Amino acid sequence: MPNLIAFNVIWIIANLGLILIAPRTLPDICRLIGLFTSTLILWFWIGIMGNFDFGELTYQFQFCFNFLLPSAISEFSGGVDGFSLCLILLTAIIMPICIYACLNVTKNINEFLACILLIELFLIISFVTTNMFIFFIFFESVLIPMFIMIGYWGSRDRKIKAAYYFFFYTLFGSLFMLFGMLYIWNITGSLNYIVLINQKFSMQSHMFLFVLFFIPFAIKIPMFPFHIWLPEAHVEAPTIGSIILASLLLKLGSFGFLKFTIPLFWYGVSYFSLFIDALSILSIVYASLATIRQIDMKKIIAYSSIAHMNLIVLGLFSLNQHGIDGSIYLMIGHGIVSSALFYCVGVLYDRYHTRLLKYYGGLVILMPWFTIFFLLFTLANMSFPGTSNFIGEFVILLGVFSRNSFVAFCGGTGIVLSALYSIWLFNRICFGTLKTRYINKYQDLNIQEFHILFTLFILQTVLGLSSKTVFDFIWWNSYAY
Repeated sequence: MPNLIAFNVIWIIANLGLILIAPRTLPDICRLIGLFTSTLILWFWIGIMGNFDFGELTYQFQFCFNFLLPSAISEFSGGVDGFSLCLILLTAIIMPICIYACLNVTKNINEFLACILLIELFLIISFVTTNMFIFFIFFESVLIPMFIMIGYWGSRDRKIKAAYYFFFYTLFGSLFMLFGMLYIWNITGSLNYIVLINQKFSMQSHMFLFVLFFIPFAIKIPMFPFHIWLPEAHVEAPTIGSIILASLLLKLGSFGFLKFTIPLFWYGVSYFSLFIDALSILSIVYASLATIRQIDMKKIIAYSSIAHMNLIVLGLFSLNQHGIDGSIYLMIGHGIVSSALFYCVGVLYDRYHTRLLKYYGGLVILMPWFTIFFLLFTLANMSFPGTSNFIGEFVILLGVFSRNSFVAFCGGTGIVLSALYSIWLFNRICFGTLKTRYINKYQDLNIQEFHILFTLFILQTVLGLSSKTVFDFIWWNSYAY
């Protein structure tokens, strides 16, 4: 396994160098290098999946590197379980799609591709490491390329403000995690997850550390009242940035909850369980109602993502097999569906340079292919039966109901509201009267856009119709905790 992880790191860094030194007069060469790099990483992790033992209840493909600092701090140790492998595969799938989709990016394409590959590298390391200190470093490192992507390639004048919102909200939360790690290091002398899982903390330490680790991951999800950075970042980010942010970066919060907060500080989880339920429900209902009030298409999908991600939190803290497995399933489904919806909005923005709803209507007449795909992903977003989101949300509510039926009922209101704002958005854009006063030239999907949306549709359909295969892949994660 050390050689395999080293291959990921060396391969991405080597191709990053090629992209950065490539002539700027040959942008297509840079795109081909980036696409080849990310595609090979995808095939690499598909090979890892093929050799994964689904019946083993320990980390597989474990590795350990030692650096110059004290080994307990800087030891780069890690491995793969069913949960982390799911998120790594999601990362490896989304990144080639993002690179293929950036044909419309012409400003400093070399640096843009470098940011995408850096994010992929940092995410993979975050998902495989079992050292809390290494996780913290790369959890924070992801901020840098995304900050640059929003601030430089953003679409409007508020992009700098949005980039700083994104950066400082997450950085503020991470200070709590850093303090928590120092506290753990002082008590145990180790930051290795495998060591800490067998460590006995006092009840006071459990509750104290739970709060310190809950805040940064709640901001990353994001949960109310730490959510305001996400709509701002989505609206100002380029389309590719919004896809990466919604499908991958938000999952770092749910990954942190399930990897560190829940298994390590279980007494704190039990003590604050009602508070977490109330905060999750408040976030779901608030984000859903706020979605209905938006007039910018990106903000609509951004607030929708907040609602879905908080339903994931509700499932994770149900602390049973159905709730956790459903949450993992919804993470994957949401990653694909949100990517497709943000890409659909990007398609319209590239053509007409506006995301305001009042300028659109009647697209079904002149953009039938776009309308078909937008309808399919709208149905997935509202958890229509047969879609990936339906399976994930149904299993989550099943797990939550087994613990508290009232909480499940309140959380289920998010599904009802999602149907309301999803149908409303589709109706406003695709039906009604053509508004030729504002937009008088329409163009349906081109070949590149069709390929991307069709690929995402196939992935969503496979998840929606082959749920047993995916649950067999992730089942043991619940028992391991």
